[in-house]
Amino acid sequence: MPKGYIIARINVTDPVAYAEYAKAATEAIRKHGGKPLVRGGQFETLEGEARPRNVVIEFDSYEKAREYYFSTDYQAAKALRMGKALADLVLVEGAA
Repeated sequence: MPKGYIIARINVTDPVAYAEYAKAATEAIRKHGGKPLVRGGQFETLEGEARPRNVVIEFDSYEKAREYYFSTDYQAAKALRMGKALADLVLVEGAA
């Protein structure tokens, strides 16, 4: 079964408040079996527009990643992020 990945590109506008989001999101990721592969770090824009924070989270399947995103755990964390960062998130199925 192909894995599922949540890929986020983020521009943090309030670092103190964003830290609270990151703490809550980390707990939701753990609870739902996610594995952070990328969380920030060095990056280089090769094409298009970039955001300064990039995150990739791996799940056992597309369905598990989707369950995480729509879970009450993550939605509560997401509420902490609203107005504190601009984010683009996508859910992608991995190669089989």
